[in-house]
Amino acid sequence: MTVNDDSFTNWKTREEIAESMIPIIGKLHRERDVTVLLHSRSLVNKSVVSILKTHRFARQIAGEELSVTETMPFLQALTTLDLGPSQIDLGMLAATYKADDRGLSVAGFTAEAVAGATGANKIERREPRDVVLYGFGRIGRLVARLLIEKAGSGNGLRLRAIVVRGGGDQDIVKRASLLRRDSIHGQFHGTITVDEDSSTIVANGNAIKVIYADDPTAVDYTEYGIRDAILIDNTGKWRDLEGLSKHLRPGIEKVVLTAPGKGDVPNIVHGVNHDTIKPDEQILSCASCTTNAIVPPLKAMDDEYGVLRGHVETVHSFTNDQNLLDNYHKSERRGRSAPLNMVITETGAASAVAKALPDLKARITGSSIRVPVPDVSIAILNLQLARETTREDVHDYLRDVSLTSPLKRQIDFTTAPDAVSSDFIGSRHASIVDAGALKVEGDNAILYLWYDNEFGYSCQVVRVVQHVSGVEYPTYPSTAV
Repeated sequence: MTVNDDSFTNWKTREEIAESMIPIIGKLHRERDVTVLLHSRSLVNKSVVSILKTHRFARQIAGEELSVTETMPFLQALTTLDLGPSQIDLGMLAATYKADDRGLSVAGFTAEAVAGATGANKIERREPRDVVLYGFGRIGRLVARLLIEKAGSGNGLRLRAIVVRGGGDQDIVKRASLLRRDSIHGQFHGTITVDEDSSTIVANGNAIKVIYADDPTAVDYTEYGIRDAILIDNTGKWRDLEGLSKHLRPGIEKVVLTAPGKGDVPNIVHGVNHDTIKPDEQILSCASCTTNAIVPPLKAMDDEYGVLRGHVETVHSFTNDQNLLDNYHKSERRGRSAPLNMVITETGAASAVAKALPDLKARITGSSIRVPVPDVSIAILNLQLARETTREDVHDYLRDVSLTSPLKRQIDFTTAPDAVSSDFIGSRHASIVDAGALKVEGDNAILYLWYDNEFGYSCQVVRVVQHVSGVEYPTYPSTAV
């Protein structure tokens, strides 16, 4: 048999194993509210090839490929346990088992590693929490996709309504079409139907009421059977407590803003300061996409090396706030054609760092350039550290952070030598460290951080909503390698 024949046989074997993993992963998700991960990447509702690619991706961050032959025994062990709602990372299970020298069986080690989610320790499955989207633009539609995707277990979050301004004939049909197809993020995974008579969009069996209103104070959500809901404001029209309080109508308990909050509105970056949210806090902000991209790695660097000062330069994809062609705009430069120019503009991300990282004493400055790409941006974080280090040390540290730290859902890591912006469309992380571009000299470190400013940010928003709703389940194993 030739080398090519060996490779093909090996591929077919791994395909067969991955195929057998799908029903197990699906059953755990539907029946027990368990989300199976691989190095923080969900394997729920993934195809055979996607599962294999996710395993192969591990070589970029862990240094070697992870095979389904290694992870399948851990998945099978999970089926024998009395599991409660949780997230279980097969990649971490395999890594910690490999480092363990006690000679335990896979079944015994797995039972010990996820003990916090089994038997008397497991948490109860919670009733679905109603969610309302106010606005249905780029972020609103991506958040909708994520909420629909996460409703698969029948628990957690449930998108009940979308509030928009009336747009004329066939408004709901057009909005459903924009949810169904996206020029950047592709087709919606599932089915969408529209009931114009009842003003309802049904997506993967989820009935979503479309409410038409020009003013938040004109809506009584209890009329639609909505109770104690979390409202996500995607419009950015109101950013202070006074304006956002207008959303606190009958049926709405909390308001989450998908833009930087002003005044006393807390700016939350999941993974960094989400645990500071008070139970009785009704209004909060998820900050900006750039703030979410830079704050987790900034915290990681400060924790390990100390940061004295820094500057962030963002090369940001253009947005709907800019003009397609030259035309009047209230802001300087943004009136010039977005697809034809690089546009220098301001960013509030640097100043927002203080809200998310109040213990960071370093002064962080920032600026931004909008460029003619529709999605995925890069932040160049230039830091003066409190001590000297080496490129190899920072490289290995950030790789480990992306694998084993509490920030592993926020920080990703790539060693791909020819990585470009479009490679990161659809990334669920807040930012991705580009290992090849990393520069370190003495006490100066320059990090290049890719981020999907649409989808990655939307994932951060949903994580915050899960946290405040009480349906953010713990991840196992919880200990680092």
